[in-house]
Amino acid sequence: MMGLKSGTTNGVLYTLNYNEIPTYVMKIDTPEIITATKDFLMTYKDVGLLPDVLYTDDEKEFIAYSYISGETHFNRGSKIEWMILLIKELFNKYKKVDKDTTWGRNDGIHRNSWSEFNQSSLEFARRNIGDLLPSEDHKRIEILVNKLKLYHDQEEKYYLHGDTGVHNFVYLDNKLTGVIDPSPLIGPKVYDFTYSFCSSPDSLNLSMLFSLFSLWDIHDSFNKERLMDEVLFQLYTRIGVCIKVHPHDLNDYMVPGKNGENTFLLTK
Repeated sequence: MMGLKSGTTNGVLYTLNYNEIPTYVMKIDTPEIITATKDFLMTYKDVGLLPDVLYTDDEKEFIAYSYISGETHFNRGSKIEWMILLIKELFNKYKKVDKDTTWGRNDGIHRNSWSEFNQSSLEFARRNIGDLLPSEDHKRIEILVNKLKLYHDQEEKYYLHGDTGVHNFVYLDNKLTGVIDPSPLIGPKVYDFTYSFCSSPDSLNLSMLFSLFSLWDIHDSFNKERLMDEVLFQLYTRIGVCIKVHPHDLNDYMVPGKNGENTFLLTK
């Protein structure tokens, strides 16, 4: 048995070896998190990118699932290649949930609306970012979040992975081979797409964005302006996450602004 890096989870992960080869993963965490993880993986058990659930104890203190060989975050290869695989093999297979299901994290705080979830994300990011960005950027995103409310009132609810970033993607030989550590979320389908697109600072440009989004089966219901707004908000929250969890990525998201201040943008 060997301990694994736990990334952003508060739980403990161990690999279990068979004939000295990593074969299984055991995750120890709270019953809420173990239950949410099991339910998500079982719901999408036919998705090849996700690990197979092998066992969960009755008290929901731990879960065992198949080990996916590779490394997370680094040596990712081409963004367009791993994003296309995510779209076809995960995002396009997401399932709608009943309209009475509550928005938000399955193992956390439930929300009355998706706008309420976004407002919480905005406040969390703003606290973390502080004066790293100019006040104009903070105000710009606040206005943008209010604008997005017009769309979210009509949003359909989907059962999402909820943490689709490169830190939870397994790469082997510069190719995506798996997606781990779900933080299941009831939200709009676009969330996991923009989260994954913004989870690495490479290829953050409109050409890549529009090319990828054209492959997704919900693109007809989106105009380019809304998509850009969703991505800009996700970039803002990503900077907040980088400051707290992934500081080694931070500089790659920042560009020089006026008067020597930092800002962030989506390039053409």
